Amino acid sequence: MTSPTREPQLEALMTFLAAARLGRYTAAAEVLGVNHSTVSRRIASLEEAMGGRVLVRTTSGWEVTDLGRRALAVAERIEASVRDLSGDGEAVQGMVRIAAPDAFTSVFLVPAMVRLRSQHPALAVELIAATQRVRQNRSGVDLEIVVGRPQVHRAFATPICSYSLRLYAAPGYLERAGVPASIGDLARHPLVYYIESSLQVDDLDRAVQALPASPASVRSTSVFAHVEATAAGAGVGLLPDFLADADPRLMRVLDGGFAHPLRYWAVTRDEGPRNPVVAEALDAIRAHIASVS
Repeated sequence: MTSPTREPQLEALMTFLAAARLGRYTAAAEVLGVNHSTVSRRIASLEEAMGGRVLVRTTSGWEVTDLGRRALAVAERIEASVRDLSGDGEAVQGMVRIAAPDAFTSVFLVPAMVRLRSQHPALAVELIAATQRVRQNRSGVDLEIVVGRPQVHRAFATPICSYSLRLYAAPGYLERAGVPASIGDLARHPLVYYIESSLQVDDLDRAVQALPASPASVRSTSVFAHVEATAAGAGVGLLPDFLADADPRLMRVLDGGFAHPLRYWAVTRDEGPRNPVVAEALDAIRAHIASVS
């Protein structure tokens, strides 16, 4: 390792902090309001000043080196000191980027983040709709909400809430097509659910394994399309209970005879839990879910 040539610059440290947390230069650039080359140049400047690599590219994205962890600790102390200096030691500032499935985003995440921003107006929130398994690479988001227990390395994962997929239909559809009395009766009813070839989440895929093959039906990658198609009488929908139970256009089918339990998990990478913005966002999500449970 070569000897450091000069003192690290504050902007280089803060840029490194964003890149370390997000794992992607492009994501760090978006958060900081600069371009990718500026991020690269600042981190190169930090590495020159420290005399070695602070980030290394791996198959899972940019990862912090041992030398980088020294820089990370300093950058986090500076971040906290700047908040104290501004008189906003208790305020949450900056940006948090969260990826979550559509239904979770609409019912839980949006109201939680609106409430959080009412307490901390300087906080910017970006929500990315994504129904998929947790990404093994550094995803460019601070927090991922996924269905099912995630299998990912170098990450912090915690359960958020449980729900069930249940069967629903519109009363008009049941009058016309008949009310299923058993799981076997569902073979005569179109099942409204995800497109099988596009479904990336194993726990969601397993939900249909106990059901008979469906006739031709309306399928979609959007859970809200599932709700609307079911309400319009397209067939029997396999829907999240926290979403469908609140819809007056729908009623449960085989209530008590079928339920596929699932759980939402929150996942953040190594540096995420130490990020005060991520910690506050996670607390806000938990608080909102508790308030409506």
